[in-house]
Amino acid sequence: MGIRNQQRRAAKKKAREQRQRLRQEAGGTAYPPFTAFAAAPTEADRIDDLLRAAAHAVAEDRAAAFDDAVAALVAADDRLVDQVVDAAFTQVLAALWRHGWMPADLLRVVRREHGKRPVGLVAGQLTAQLRGYAAATVAERWHRQLRELEIDVWGADPVDHRLTAWAGRSKLDRTAAVVSAAQALALLSGLPSLEPVAPPPGTVRPGDAGPDRGARTVTPDVSSVDERQLGRIRALLAKAESTEFPEEAEALSAKAQELMTRHSIDHALLAAAARAGDTAPTPIAVRIGLDAPYEQAKAFLLQQVAEANRCRSVWSGRLGFATVVGFAADCESVELLHTSLLVQATAAMLRNGSQRGRSGQSTTRSFRQSFLEAYAVRIGQRLSAVADDAGRAAAARTGTDLVPVLAARDEQVRQTTEQLFPELGARMISGNNQAGWVAGTAAADQASLGTRAPVTR
Repeated sequence: MGIRNQQRRAAKKKAREQRQRLRQEAGGTAYPPFTAFAAAPTEADRIDDLLRAAAHAVAEDRAAAFDDAVAALVAADDRLVDQVVDAAFTQVLAALWRHGWMPADLLRVVRREHGKRPVGLVAGQLTAQLRGYAAATVAERWHRQLRELEIDVWGADPVDHRLTAWAGRSKLDRTAAVVSAAQALALLSGLPSLEPVAPPPGTVRPGDAGPDRGARTVTPDVSSVDERQLGRIRALLAKAESTEFPEEAEALSAKAQELMTRHSIDHALLAAAARAGDTAPTPIAVRIGLDAPYEQAKAFLLQQVAEANRCRSVWSGRLGFATVVGFAADCESVELLHTSLLVQATAAMLRNGSQRGRSGQSTTRSFRQSFLEAYAVRIGQRLSAVADDAGRAAAARTGTDLVPVLAARDEQVRQTTEQLFPELGARMISGNNQAGWVAGTAAADQASLGTRAPVTR
């Protein structure tokens, strides 16, 4: 190799290292500040600088600078702007996947911060970015989440995701489209790293071990247990949400919790039998979004449901989701039951209507906050009682001492939680409206859990 070639390669390597250093200095963000060009910048480079300037102006709350950058982008060539926007999103999203984010997390935080408008833009961009990975190299949990979001990444007829096409479908003028893109990039670029709950796309290989990787590692009997039990649980909860009779809803929900406990114990026994080999499952983590209003109270309800089902829940208030840690079957039960109970709680809360204090001032917000917190406390007590009864029945049915089996699983969940969240803090509930607390407790006593016997605990 000639000296000049060596020098050129060294210069390219130095430039790459400088770009990587800029990304690190930007706090791990995916969209770093401006990069110096060795040659005269092209028009695409100029547009890239303008887009970065707009994104950083949003982050730094410099309205005039943002307006200037947007105006220049609107005046630039639409085709080149589309290309630069695509490249920026590709870079940002690839970094976010490596830092623990998943599609549902991103779309939720975009909706929380900027409303519904830019969600379609980000959904289209992440679809295009994920299309760059072979489907077989993407974990099953990603596939499942994409199906739930109704996002078809590897379909034969992809939707045009480019900025101009999205603006046309959304009936937006060019300025509004550019503003949405810059705001979305600014938001996504400033997101913190998350605890990974699934391997990032492109990293799965056939035969990889572990949750949501290549080949499944659970015992053969587990799938039949899942389908049989979860089908019954879903049916019970659907009836509980739709019935107009509190007593019937109460019976249905309690029966669902009983089946969930049996479902969990069946998994625990299957896993214990497999532990001598390499097929024993390990705890996973799932994120559950919680929407305003009363997010903290809803997170508290999720915590109660999680603890009754041998899981742990960690609330990330700024990002609007909780992370539930537990074994896969238990996490699925928590999602199902929490969703159903939240529907029931909301319906019961709204039936109480608006509230006024003695002097006529509105107390609706404090009433509803206290209502949901009291509901969560009482539901937690009821779920734990049902789970304990079901556990004793399962021990008698199987003739197995379940205490060491379940204790070992609890310890695995605790260790996994502490690994994911080494610095956990506690938060006290703040319900201070007595009427709301009383009403919430009464509603929880009527919530559907599963036996027709009156509530006595």
